[in-house]
Amino acid sequence: MTVRAFVPYGDRRLHMPAAAVESVTETVRMIWDDMIDTMEAMPGVGLAAPQIGIMQRLAVVDASDKRGQAIRMANPEVLHASVKLRAHEEASPNLPGVSARIERPRAVTIRFLNDQGQIEDRDFVGLWATSVQHQIDHLNGRVYVDHLSPLRRKMLVQKSAKLTRR
Repeated sequence: MTVRAFVPYGDRRLHMPAAAVESVTETVRMIWDDMIDTMEAMPGVGLAAPQIGIMQRLAVVDASDKRGQAIRMANPEVLHASVKLRAHEEASPNLPGVSARIERPRAVTIRFLNDQGQIEDRDFVGLWATSVQHQIDHLNGRVYVDHLSPLRRKMLVQKSAKLTRR
């Protein structure tokens, strides 16, 4: 297992949809393992494969109080989202040093292929729901700053670039 490097915000792979996963193979399981190691090294509560340059619809999420509860997902999709929103300060290692308050549905039902290769529907609430939606955005070629106004997004991207140059 390996901690992988993050692609920078300007990398086109962060801004394009990832390819669907046909089945859960040993290679997919190895990628998930590396993703979990990488997520833990941040530390963070989720990671999508495009963030480390792998253009497959793979994500991991662990918003537990005690680590080691990561959920591995292939091809996650939102089946249902609550009307009630929850605001959370979001960030990304692809855009280091900045964050923004984003409102997303407080609870979601997600359908995905689990680590056994079976279709699973699961409900997520609170930080778990926020993280899953954040990862699905990455799989769809969106970054959390895409939820902001163009001016606010530009300011954060410029600030991150300035901090990275230091």
